[in-house]
Amino acid sequence: MIAASDGCELYAEVHGRGIPVVLSCALCTTHENWRPQVAPLVAAGAKVILWDYRSHGRSELGDPESYGIDQVIDDLGRVLDHAAPGQPAVVGGLSLGGLVSLHFALRHPERVRGLLLIDSGPGFKNPKAQAGWARATERSAAFIERRGLASFVEKAADTTVGLRPELPAARAAAAAIAAQDPTGLANFARRVAGIAPPVIDDLASIDVPALVIVGEKDEPYLRAAEVMEAKLPRAERVTIPGAGHIVNIEAAEQFDAAVIAFLERIADS
Repeated sequence: MIAASDGCELYAEVHGRGIPVVLSCALCTTHENWRPQVAPLVAAGAKVILWDYRSHGRSELGDPESYGIDQVIDDLGRVLDHAAPGQPAVVGGLSLGGLVSLHFALRHPERVRGLLLIDSGPGFKNPKAQAGWARATERSAAFIERRGLASFVEKAADTTVGLRPELPAARAAAAAIAAQDPTGLANFARRVAGIAPPVIDDLASIDVPALVIVGEKDEPYLRAAEVMEAKLPRAERVTIPGAGHIVNIEAAEQFDAAVIAFLERIADS
């Protein structure tokens, strides 16, 4: 457990040695979603860092009034202070985790050696699109409060555990999601995910190697992946056939191979 700036206790795990790779989760999911990546990436020579946002997984809820993207960026920095002090890291995440990673890179460029942007996007510049996203997030938050996390995972399996919920990794991820506090997650959705500012106009200034991964069936993020590939100065894109939003569970072998190849290129540069 790592103390955040306001005293909230954040859960983190550190596995292996080598180039630090920190993985941030999608909204309402937990560090357990990244479990399939630990052994392969450690075997490839990475130090794998998993963590939970406040109110997620094993982290504490903290003060509801403190929730915001700035606090999440600071929380991520505290995790890296603990897990990889003084070392620039490959900073990555899926969906919301990718957007958090972009914000972190803009705020702390000296701490970022590379980016992993997985089924994610740079946020919505168009006010109408942003408002639509905020409404969708509010619907999810209200559903979680009303029905609970177990029902939410069942309803939104494609965006929480993937298109293959029968997989052991998906079942473990679902159990971890269902065990969370619905009030804290709903608050996080409204105060962080629903209103997180876009970074699309700042992508050209992020001059580090970036790997953009997207599942072929994750239609809402296919265009976002193209935009990030085009606007980030040193980006490459990998589209994984047959996979949806939770590509790291649905197609773990292909996902891991792409990430390991990327890390090897960074290590050689």
